Amino acid sequence: MSKVLIIGAGGVGQVVVHKCAQVPEVFSEIHLASRTKSKCDAIAKQVKDRWKRDVQTHALDADNVQETVALIRKVKPDLLLNVALPYQDLALMEACLETGVDYLDTANYEPKDVAKFEYKWQWAYQERFQQAGIMALLGSGFDPGVTNVFTAYAAKHHFDEIRELDILDANAGQHGQHFATNFNPEINIREVTAKGRFWENGEWKETEPLSVKQSYDFPEGIGPMNIYLMYHEELESLARHFPTLKRARFWMTFSDNYLKHLEVLQNVGMTRIDPVDYKGCKVIPLEFLKALLPDPGSLGPLTKGRTCIGNIVKGTKDGKEREYYIYNICDHQQAYAEVGSQAISYTTGVPAMIGAMMMLTKKWSKPGVWNMEQFDPDPFMDALNKHGLPWTEVFLKG
Repeated sequence: MSKVLIIGAGGVGQVVVHKCAQVPEVFSEIHLASRTKSKCDAIAKQVKDRWKRDVQTHALDADNVQETVALIRKVKPDLLLNVALPYQDLALMEACLETGVDYLDTANYEPKDVAKFEYKWQWAYQERFQQAGIMALLGSGFDPGVTNVFTAYAAKHHFDEIRELDILDANAGQHGQHFATNFNPEINIREVTAKGRFWENGEWKETEPLSVKQSYDFPEGIGPMNIYLMYHEELESLARHFPTLKRARFWMTFSDNYLKHLEVLQNVGMTRIDPVDYKGCKVIPLEFLKALLPDPGSLGPLTKGRTCIGNIVKGTKDGKEREYYIYNICDHQQAYAEVGSQAISYTTGVPAMIGAMMMLTKKWSKPGVWNMEQFDPDPFMDALNKHGLPWTEVFLKG
């Protein structure tokens, strides 16, 4: 029986609260905090109506360390579950250090003024978390998160040596909007417009944004889709923790319509993250664009279709070449029917709940700052099947 404090009331936060409410034997008390308390109250009402669970809500500026410290001391949670913005990771980790509370997030830290997300800032907390006797679990979403666990599971059960890894993230859903992002527009566009980056033969190699593409025929009737080479943060930790990797890449699908709109927005400067002067005011174009675009939360009832996210792993087993594909397919409408959010939020929120469950039940427990692949994958993999993200594995060779 444990108490959890969830920070962030967006689409992912909504899923996390719903999923925690479904596991009362672990999450006996749920607290939800956000800058806008009314968002928390709306989620709390959903959960009360659907699952007959009470959720206590709080207003919080997650950038303010002392404000978070005060809330932690008031609530006395066993775990702080961070599904706020990645800009706020370090402030929330500082609050956990000051109060001696375990920490979990779904995305690594990114400075507000530089579109560069990497683990170095959070890995630097390793010694302080160890000395405090508390644990931080980084990137407990799907990618990063489940894809890391998929890799660890493949290494444990199916490979003696992993040499190549391709992570494929396909969204075959349609929402009918001219241009919209399935999660926070600011984070999404910063990520997509960044240079591609992949690991090969012991070094990082860069490509121009979305300049490398190929077609992949996705399983279970989804069919062929264009996939684009991008950088994604799980590559950094996987290359570090699987030293036999000769190549690791991340691919994501985008519709031609999305890319056309994005190109125009880039060309006119609407994706810039540096301030511009407008009538005596400093305006960041991307933040203004975010205010114009549909709220990702509003896409839930509109979105139809499925996602398919998984890993293609190549290496050897018992001296023979092996190629292996492990993936999850998630239906947008089924996710919305269960928790009121589409599959993009669902595939991030469910693993966040499962990661919290691993920590609170002590199946994953070790002071310090850790990535998902550094723990036994088996209990997490079992929980995916039980809590809405069943996985399929296929041996393509060997």
